[in-house]
Amino acid sequence: DQPLLKYLGNSLMVALSATVFSLLVSSLAAYAIARLNLKNRQLILTCIVASSMFPLVTLLVPIFETMRTFGLLNSYTALVLPYIVLNLPVCTLVLVSFFQSIPKDLENAAMIDGCTRMGALVRVVVPLAAPGVFTAGILAFVNSWDEFLLALSLNSSPNFRTLPVGITLYQGEFTFPWPIISAALIVAIVPIAVLIAIFQERVVGGLTQGGLKG
Repeated sequence: DQPLLKYLGNSLMVALSATVFSLLVSSLAAYAIARLNLKNRQLILTCIVASSMFPLVTLLVPIFETMRTFGLLNSYTALVLPYIVLNLPVCTLVLVSFFQSIPKDLENAAMIDGCTRMGALVRVVVPLAAPGVFTAGILAFVNSWDEFLLALSLNSSPNFRTLPVGITLYQGEFTFPWPIISAALIVAIVPIAVLIAIFQERVVGGLTQGGLKG
């Protein structure tokens, strides 16, 4: 009655999509803040930090009304778009510190050799900031993978139900199947454990190096 593999696939689809688009947008935003001569740069960073402090429950009604207005309820998009917005502040702040630690001379040399500014970002800055990119990506993936409130409110259809919501619905009115729920929780933990195991060194390096400027 509760297709665990379907829920697992939905969670992977939503989390991976949100992570990829969060990294794309936050990389551009972080590069602009770190490299371009923006006015009120500190004010922009302050606004980014402040935007991440709003409790999700206060944003639930506006997000729900927006998705209903555009007819996006009960779809992957209903979760991917809010997750991207919620992940952007954290990803941007992580990447800003890394981009600032990369010497500008490397970008200037690349542009002298014929790269555009966007080419220098893709070919020079992002590869050198790989630990920060991996750190931001894993933070975005974990936040999207574990999110429950939006997943429960925006997608009532079983076809788009994610793993946290699906596991919660295993319990009945008079029964609580602990063995099934425990097994499902192990399945839910596996992707996160695999990611951390594979990228452990990069994540630890990213968390420690992000506070340093070269």
